[in-house]
Amino acid sequence: MPSNPEPQAEDYELLPSDPQATVANEDSQKPDMGLAEQLEKAERRQGDDIAKYVALGASAVTLVVTWFVMLTSNPTQVGWFLLHPTLESLAMLFFTYGILTLQPTSQPRTKVAGLARHQSAILFMAFPALLIGVWAIVMNKFELGKRHFRSWHSILGIIAAGWIVIQISIGGGSVWFGGKAFGGGMKAKAIWKYHRLSGYILFPLLLVTVNLGGALSHWGEKNVPLFIRLVAYIVSPLVCLVAVLSRMRVSKMKFF
Repeated sequence: MPSNPEPQAEDYELLPSDPQATVANEDSQKPDMGLAEQLEKAERRQGDDIAKYVALGASAVTLVVTWFVMLTSNPTQVGWFLLHPTLESLAMLFFTYGILTLQPTSQPRTKVAGLARHQSAILFMAFPALLIGVWAIVMNKFELGKRHFRSWHSILGIIAAGWIVIQISIGGGSVWFGGKAFGGGMKAKAIWKYHRLSGYILFPLLLVTVNLGGALSHWGEKNVPLFIRLVAYIVSPLVCLVAVLSRMRVSKMKFF
């Protein structure tokens, strides 16, 4: 009985069961081309590298402005609030890197490395920073006796935070322990495209939350000059979004 055809290389972002064997087979089929050249030709598109640095640079602008303003505006007098803008802007930088580092991967070896970097950036850097930042603003409101969820920034922020928990659970469940949480094998691999699509919807929501918190909040209007707010919290998030989306591989999200 003939076996079922294997999925295409870019159908899923997950790794094959034996990546070393797959790489060895590919190398034997292309003896005249070095591995580094194979990977570069297979994965990079024109403009990908520029878009990566533009996205990271734009996210860094928001981070630097936020940290500078917070640390030069009587930081000892704002209590728990100090941790909210600083850590949330740091989380956004790591979220951006986590997406960028996995986007172009299509070869077994680069998938292994990209997935490791993606999980490290999201799980060990971005997510903890985001949670502490959320906790800090909750504590700040409790101490000041202020009501919660009175602005679009706070409403979208808590929605995004909850979405991230779900996003990590689905993404992790599809790869950890062989994807047993979703039935393992191809069943688990099939979940990844939904995780990827969800991430591309979640990322703009995070950037809009940053925009509202920096450009239109009382804190932003009080502490950040209009031009700087325009650059750091409107232009930079928009540039970051366009750069990240320009590197998107639609072929990795085949729903039909």
